[in-house]
This record gives sequence, structure tokens and C-alpha cells, in this order.
Amino acid sequence: MAENNTIDLEMGAGGEKSNELISKIRKNFKVHGKWKNTADDGAVYDLGKEKLVFTTDAFIIDPLFFPGGDIGKIAICGTINDLAVMGAVPIGISLSLVIEEGFSQSNLEKIMQSINIISKITNVPIVTGDTKVTEKGKIDKIEITTSGIGIADKIIENGGARPGDIVISSGDLGEHAVALLATRFNYKTKIKSDCQPIIKEIQSIRNYLTSAKDPTRGGIAEVLNEIAEKSKIKIILEEKNLPFKKETVALSELLGIDKFAFPSEGRFVGTVPQKYAQKALKTLQKFNKEAKIIGRVERGKGLYLSTNLGSQKLIEMPRGKLIPRIC
Repeated sequence: MAENNTIDLEMGAGGEKSNELISKIRKNFKVHGKWKNTADDGAVYDLGKEKLVFTTDAFIIDPLFFPGGDIGKIAICGTINDLAVMGAVPIGISLSLVIEEGFSQSNLEKIMQSINIISKITNVPIVTGDTKVTEKGKIDKIEITTSGIGIADKIIENGGARPGDIVISSGDLGEHAVALLATRFNYKTKIKSDCQPIIKEIQSIRNYLTSAKDPTRGGIAEVLNEIAEKSKIKIILEEKNLPFKKETVALSELLGIDKFAFPSEGRFVGTVPQKYAQKALKTLQKFNKEAKIIGRVERGKGLYLSTNLGSQKLIEMPRGKLIPRIC
């Protein structure tokens, strides 16, 4: 926590400070029973031939509506995607709402319809939930918490990357950050949020994946540093193959926020053995032509960028100026 013993906004924006806060919270709890992978995107419970995967997330987006989505869409997609990158097929979602007194009923209906659309196209039902209303000024408009369960026969672990693997991105990254920040700061762009479910993409190559993460808070700087640390390997990204559009790079430079920390809400990065890399890439490109190979895994530790000049630059876990209330 901060030196004055209070929580600051940076602690909720992803990156190093968020991880420090989560570690302080986690140390109060001891996991009992058959639960595993409790530091991954979902906790895993062994059912024998199959595994139950359980995840939860809270969403406090600003603004609530943005090009390509809204708080409802991002809430259900975020939970579905956390299950998907673990190798699970989602089977049910819990939906909890805390609504500020005076909130627009028509806006609430729009948000619920967004959730319903994703529920229908993914065949993942909302099966339980809770709703509370609080006094005006006690929260900012609406907060949504979604939890989800899924079933997997093979778990994709964050620590599964191996030397010789290839790093693949399912599409261009950071476009959720661009869409939301453009709305927040009245910046003109044609980019829409990449918010979408990624179940089909993951399932199509799950037998090849040695690790997978959806780069939400903290972007690929955070998730690839996490994979590198847990796998005890070194990841090298190729500058010439970076998965960012020119508009994403431009907004990153304008705001002074590292593009590697820009979050996505409908993409994933993963590692696959080299012998399966081209097959996995071609499969992903059926869903998104922007899917590409962006790097490789070697012996060592850390996350690096191989520049066009031939040098290697360390990409650290995000710290400093990040983006609050992005998801």
C-alpha cells in the first residue's frame, strides 16, 4: 500500500502496483482442498476426468458506453474470456449489479441487452445474480460483478511456456484502450473496442497452446511478463511484427502511456511449440486476419523487444502512469 497507508488509483490500473496490492490481499487467505491455479485467470477444481474452472471480476468503466461496447458487454466478455484462456468452455455466469439512485432505466436496459446478446451468441446463460441500489453519490452510476464457471479436460496454465515456443497474438492489440480513451478525451478515431468473446479462437488451437492470457489491465507488458516469470523463460518480441495499428501508437504517444500497457478485451496472446506455429496461425487468421506471430521463447528470464536496429530492450512490468477504470 501507499506510504500514507491508503489505496491510490494506480493500484487498480494494472501493472506492478496492482500486483503488490493483490499480493497483500492474498496473503490473508490460505487455499484449502483440491483448488489449484489460484493465481491464474481462473481457479481450477479437479473433478476427475474433467476440471471445473471458476473466475470472477468487477467492472467500473468510465465512460459506460464507448465505440464497440459498453460496461455490460465488457463484463460478460471479460469473464467468459478469463475462462477461455484457461482452456475451459464456459457453462454459466453470475451477474451482480450495484446501481446508483437516479440511474437511467433506459441505460440500464441497454446494458442488459448487451449482456443478453453475448449470452445468446456464446450459449453461456446468466444463471444467478444479485441487484442492489445505493444512495446517490455513493458509487459512480453502476458497478457490475460477473463470476463464471466452465469445464475443461485440459488446463492451459500461465506457466506452461517453454524455450523454442513461438508467441502468437490473435489480432491487433490495445484497441479497447483506444476506443475508451478516445471517448473519454474527445479524441477522433475510427477504432472501436476489440471487446468480444474469444472462446472459439482459443478452442480452435487449444491443443497447441502451452500458455495463454488475455491482455486486459496492463496489456501485453503485464501478461507476457507474468508468463515469462511463471514459466521461468525469456520472451523476445519482434519490433517489426508488433500488433499495433498506427492510430493506437499515435494515441499512446499523445497521452504518454506505453502502448505495451494498452489493454484489449477481445484478444489473447499465447505460446505454441514451433512445429505447430504456422498451423495455429492459419487457424486464428480464419477468425481475424490480423492474427500474427509476434515473438519467440528462449532460455533466460524477462520480456524483451528485439528492435529493428538489432538491439534488445527490456519491457518491464507496467508502472507509473496507467489507465484507471478501463475495465
